[in-house]
Amino acid sequence: MTLRQAQDERAEIAVIGAGAWGTALAQLVASDGSPVLIWAYEAEVVEAINRTRSNPLFLKEADLSSAIRATGDLGELAGIPIVLAVTPAQVLGKVLAGLAEGPRDLVLCSKGIEGGTGRLMNEVAREACPESEIAVLSGPTFAHEVAAGLPTAVTLACSGGEPQWDRLMPAIARPAFRPYYSDDVTGAEIGGAVKNVLAIACGLVDGLELGQNARAALIARGYAEMLRFGEALGARRETLAGLCGLGDLVLTCSSTSSRNFSLGVALGQGRSAAELMADRTTVAEGAFTAPVLAALAEERGVAMPIVAAVNAILEGEAPREAVAALLARPLKSERDGTAGKAGA
Repeated sequence: MTLRQAQDERAEIAVIGAGAWGTALAQLVASDGSPVLIWAYEAEVVEAINRTRSNPLFLKEADLSSAIRATGDLGELAGIPIVLAVTPAQVLGKVLAGLAEGPRDLVLCSKGIEGGTGRLMNEVAREACPESEIAVLSGPTFAHEVAAGLPTAVTLACSGGEPQWDRLMPAIARPAFRPYYSDDVTGAEIGGAVKNVLAIACGLVDGLELGQNARAALIARGYAEMLRFGEALGARRETLAGLCGLGDLVLTCSSTSSRNFSLGVALGQGRSAAELMADRTTVAEGAFTAPVLAALAEERGVAMPIVAAVNAILEGEAPREAVAALLARPLKSERDGTAGKAGA
């Protein structure tokens, strides 16, 4: 029996997507010697992982475990019971459709809303893999820190409830990586998707040099928008107050390690969205989520003026004009702007 055959026979987890986050998750799972199969779209990434134990295209700082094997063939994932899906949100459905069979547990690790349909990732996954139980892993995570084994806590929302948690927790948890249980899949997804757009807004504040007071205010008012939208879709407030909502929001709204925050900074400094989005080695999911999120909010009558402003800037409006429009909104009670469908 070859080493490859031995690894694949024992593998309990596969990762779909070898970008920075997918590679970091593979490294996390492999940190205790567990074999991991990772699928990559790019042939050069497959070769680099298998030959040099590195991913210079997406996570160059990580020395990868020998327990990780890469493949470009989705068919090799057949029979592996746990699959972490870490593709860009807009191609998740297409990639999952290429699986020969769905895994028992499909863990969604991408944050976004599908353009054109307005579907959350769990809805996309249920159509592509109806036989799989869906879970969502989301929280304040920078890929390079997880790959380095630094302490991290996340939400693991399980549609299959505690029995699914009992299967997934030992497979994913590590001494420095602590998942917390939830059964609110919708809430976990909304927190991750909305915070990406709000991180662009916070980056804009920095790029425009509007100060830390403005950024703090934007985080608080943006969180109110997240709550309103989440409640409109059936999410629980306590979920959005946790790691996958407020926790993730605070992290990505305050660091240039966030691709969405960095995109906002560059927009605030005068660069165009088209120019910035031409770099396909880093995906700022918030740029793809903003238009569909703004449309869904309008359709449901949920006031999300910060999201609308980000979308307008991505479509070409001058950042200072969009900020001026936000500041010119009528003054309201803070309580009225934190619940229901009231304005912000």
